[in-house]
Amino acid sequence: MTGINATNEQIAIRVFGGPSALIEYGGLSFLTDPTFDAPGTYPVGVDRFLTKTAPATIDPADLGPIDVVLLSHDEHPDNLDHSGRALLADVPLVLTTPSGAGRLGGTARPLAPWTTVDLPRPDGGTVTVTGTPAQHGPEGCEPITGEVVGFVLTAADLPTIYVSGDNASLAVVEEIAARFGPVDTAVLFAGSARTILFDGALLTLDSAQTAEAATILGARRVVPVHFDSWGHFTEGRDALIATFTAAGLVDRLQLA
Repeated sequence: MTGINATNEQIAIRVFGGPSALIEYGGLSFLTDPTFDAPGTYPVGVDRFLTKTAPATIDPADLGPIDVVLLSHDEHPDNLDHSGRALLADVPLVLTTPSGAGRLGGTARPLAPWTTVDLPRPDGGTVTVTGTPAQHGPEGCEPITGEVVGFVLTAADLPTIYVSGDNASLAVVEEIAARFGPVDTAVLFAGSARTILFDGALLTLDSAQTAEAATILGARRVVPVHFDSWGHFTEGRDALIATFTAAGLVDRLQLA
């Protein structure tokens, strides 16, 4: 088992609003779904819009060098916006969906579910990134919401980290747990996202499902992301705290 006894303090995770978080792992800097545009209304699809309600808490110029972007998908502005696309040009490696890698070009590399890429560490070791399934809505949503990928980070001497991407399925979480559980840290895209699609069905985990996912994964630490800064999130920080408290899991919750 990979580094399950290592402490959380070894892995620094900073959350900047929306889905963007910086994970320092094995001497490498991993940035999830970069979104740093100003608040405003952004088109998605045909005749539909998403509204950003708050700015990121950091300017991308202040991030420092990024080794890898973990991009769950490129088709929605709340996961990759204009400033995020500009940032990709300076990143040595972008791991994303096979279709997204084709659209983005540059340093984007496809990472299909259950495939891996080994990355050399500055200390001479290796970090393995494994792609995982993600279901961005109800069963059969992919033709509408598109292809999404999650990620698992592992190393021989470090705790396992799971980054869910936009996923609304606990069955998917059970698949990840069966292969990698228990994970030390789960970076879970929460927020109970809903739009007019699928009659308002969940597009990401709600707070109760986020807590249940933590239990399924056996996660020692849960870092929720993608639950604020956009108008289509229906549950935020307060709901997460209340739900994790009721479930007896609030000690696992790390909120920025």
